[in-house]
Amino acid sequence: MDLNKITQDVRKVLQELLEVAALKEKQILVVGCSTSEVGGQKIGTASSLEVAAALWAGIYPLIQEEKLYLAVQCCEHLNRALVIEAEAMEKYNLEQVSVYPVQKAGGSLAYQAMQTLQRPVVVEKIQGHAGIDIGDTFIGMHLKPVVVPVRSSLTTIGQAHLTMARTRFKLIGGERACYH
Repeated sequence: MDLNKITQDVRKVLQELLEVAALKEKQILVVGCSTSEVGGQKIGTASSLEVAAALWAGIYPLIQEEKLYLAVQCCEHLNRALVIEAEAMEKYNLEQVSVYPVQKAGGSLAYQAMQTLQRPVVVEKIQGHAGIDIGDTFIGMHLKPVVVPVRSSLTTIGQAHLTMARTRFKLIGGERACYH
């Protein structure tokens, strides 16, 4: 597996998403990832810290450049809780939970986030503004209610299926309403 290609590919798709989503400073990008799937294995069976580091190298610098908050979804063993910066938790009035994600219970990317973020905390739920799902980890539960798929020039990262989404405001008011 070419870890440099994984880094390049995830950076490329994130740039594509950010261009379409037009996120504002301090909005939330959710990332769900199965490093097992990236490596060609069944989700939850071959968690890889090396793959997580390669993904992180493609994602985190761009998140910092854009001044966004990153929310990394944990695996199902932690009920898909999310690792975020404490500042984001405070800004969005989220509730912290007591758990420390590790490679086999939380996932390698969540563990990487715990090791790298300045003040990492874990929250149970969030409503992100856009997201990347690498390996069908189902991040939809952590996005704002109106989710719009974003197509990428790539359909996989490593061997993992890739989906991306942005959100939009709800359209209300019926046929006489005007939308700008």
